[in-house]
Amino acid sequence: MKRRNYSPHTVKNYMNTLKHFVVWVDVPIEEVTHQKVSEYIDHLLDRRLKPKTINCHLQSIRGFYNYLYHEEGITVANPVKKGCALRVPKPLPRHLRDEQIIILFDVIERSRDRAIFKVMLRCGLRVEEVENLTLGALELKRRRIFVHNGKGNKDRVVYISDDAHSALLEYLRVRPTSRSKNVFLVDKGSYRGKPISVRGIQKRIEYYARKTGFKISCHHLRHTMATQLLNAEAEVVTIQDLLGHNWITTTERYCTVSNPKVMRDYFRAMEVIMQRDARGYP
Repeated sequence: MKRRNYSPHTVKNYMNTLKHFVVWVDVPIEEVTHQKVSEYIDHLLDRRLKPKTINCHLQSIRGFYNYLYHEEGITVANPVKKGCALRVPKPLPRHLRDEQIIILFDVIERSRDRAIFKVMLRCGLRVEEVENLTLGALELKRRRIFVHNGKGNKDRVVYISDDAHSALLEYLRVRPTSRSKNVFLVDKGSYRGKPISVRGIQKRIEYYARKTGFKISCHHLRHTMATQLLNAEAEVVTIQDLLGHNWITTTERYCTVSNPKVMRDYFRAMEVIMQRDARGYP
């Protein structure tokens, strides 16, 4: 996996899911059959794991047996057959309405938190990308951010809106003195001046979710940016570049949530239909 340049996070997840299987299985690895994998799926279902998570387990097991065959030269059949993955529901991306955004930022008083969540909302950064954001990646005069080693180890450039720019400047004026190059730091307690973690950011959004009574996660802010850009009639390809999606089909999911052209076409066509009905035409 390292030779294929998988991220440390991905390697850790693969090894962790594979460990669960190896601990559970009660026969030698070489004797695992498709039936045994089916039993493991039932075991994971009994633990109430989600289909997407179970499919990740199956992907790890399949990859391990491919490794045994191709890398170690062990003649063993892969027990994870094609078609055994669980069907995964595809819910529409959830986003915040305009009035919810106003309420959310009304309850955020700390300048660091305002800057974090404005950057997520306006620049579309993932929570890991915010955690790893460095001072050197900010080009405030040119209103852009270089996102280094994003998901899939990809770099991209995103742009900073006026309100996100103001929030960043306000935070940087009070940012704790630190040797850390990370933009966002812990501002209280014994860890003051240390980079804030992913979990630390998630805890902050959970805190504000409780205060507002909304169901909000960090990723909802990213979804909201995409939906708002689409509503403003930005090109889908532009949104794809800003979000760092590999496939445009991922970005096109937002079109099912909000597509101004579809809405305009619908009402224009309905107006014609109703005019015809009013004249008594079939």
